[in-house]
Amino acid sequence: MLRSMYSAIAGLRAHQTKLDVTGNNIANVNTVGYKGSQTVFEDTLSQVLRNGSSPTGETGGTNPAQVGLGVKLAGITTNFGQGAAQNTGRSTDFMINGDGFFVTQSGNQQLYTRAGSFDFDGTGKLVTPDGGVLQGWTANADGVVNTNGPIGPLSVPYGESLAPVATTSAKIAGNLDSEAKVTTPPTAIQAQIEMYDPQGNAQAITYTYTRTATGWDMQVSDDTGPLTLDDGSGVPTTTKSLSFDAQGRFDPPTDATLRFTPRNADWPGPVTLDMTGVTQYGGKTTVTATEQDGAAMGTLQSFALSNDGTITGVYSNGLRQPIGQLALASFSNPGGLAKAGNSSYTTGDNSGLALIGVAGTGGRGSLSAGALEMSNVDLAEEFTNLIVAQRGFQANSRVITTSDQVLQELVNLKQ
Repeated sequence: MLRSMYSAIAGLRAHQTKLDVTGNNIANVNTVGYKGSQTVFEDTLSQVLRNGSSPTGETGGTNPAQVGLGVKLAGITTNFGQGAAQNTGRSTDFMINGDGFFVTQSGNQQLYTRAGSFDFDGTGKLVTPDGGVLQGWTANADGVVNTNGPIGPLSVPYGESLAPVATTSAKIAGNLDSEAKVTTPPTAIQAQIEMYDPQGNAQAITYTYTRTATGWDMQVSDDTGPLTLDDGSGVPTTTKSLSFDAQGRFDPPTDATLRFTPRNADWPGPVTLDMTGVTQYGGKTTVTATEQDGAAMGTLQSFALSNDGTITGVYSNGLRQPIGQLALASFSNPGGLAKAGNSSYTTGDNSGLALIGVAGTGGRGSLSAGALEMSNVDLAEEFTNLIVAQRGFQANSRVITTSDQVLQELVNLKQ
């Protein structure tokens, strides 16, 4: 009788643990990045009442007679399956699609989390709600991120200035009408674009196209007049006659670029003008200045997150430049991580080392901004587990009361 009572007590303890785990799952059903847990039971050692025997020529073999001594908790496993996505619209909410963990620093301790709800602290660092600092790689002044170097705190320096960039190249594209009439005075079509010197000062440059009896002529001017053009022929000129082949494609005698230097002593060199996009077809004239590579000084206004974790700053001058990149950690056995509270984990004896790298590589998932990964707890399953645990607890308690009644009957035999 005592054996059955002790087995039932072990059952009560095991099912109480199952109730605890299930209750914790239900409590965290809306916790960002939470991963549900499950209990695994196994039986304990059994008492052998009679050993088995092997068969002989005269008799058959017999099986051992064993009585189990109850149940014990084999382990509590964590389900690292993907949780549902919830769009938040916040630029500092990040979500991992696939495996991996965000890396944070709390004091001298490195932590790992799936909860991607971050915000800014007073110094511009990205931090968790409990103050852990998000880790990654910071870009250098040229926007280059060295993902082979050590990780450190990530920050978004709003208001930071981006140095101006002098214009060194530009492009023209569009059509010049091959059927345009020659008029007196000649028809002139203009397209204007702003270029920038090394100090970021804007200078208006005008492209002028004039219809002639043989085709189209082109001039490049600033606010004081035409600029000298170099078409590679070795003969500088202020007016360039444009040549096209029989199909209307730009077909210069030397190369498809022009070079000119604005009237500014600080300009680093000539501006190369790419003309390959210019055509001469029958139809409306649409030629325009499409782009140039210079920019004025800019300040950081917002940022965007790419799938590989690159944080790209958007500046007031229209330029976009990487300012950092998030780091993700992966583990050989995520189930071996130790829970540290605040939706974070630390490395455990059986988790393996943290393999830190770029999102989308080495088995790590990709990243999304403006969304959070919610808990992967299935309420229907948890309520079922709750009923099963309650019935298991109830059945084991019934074993104790039944054993008590039998013992009472034994005591009553002396009466």
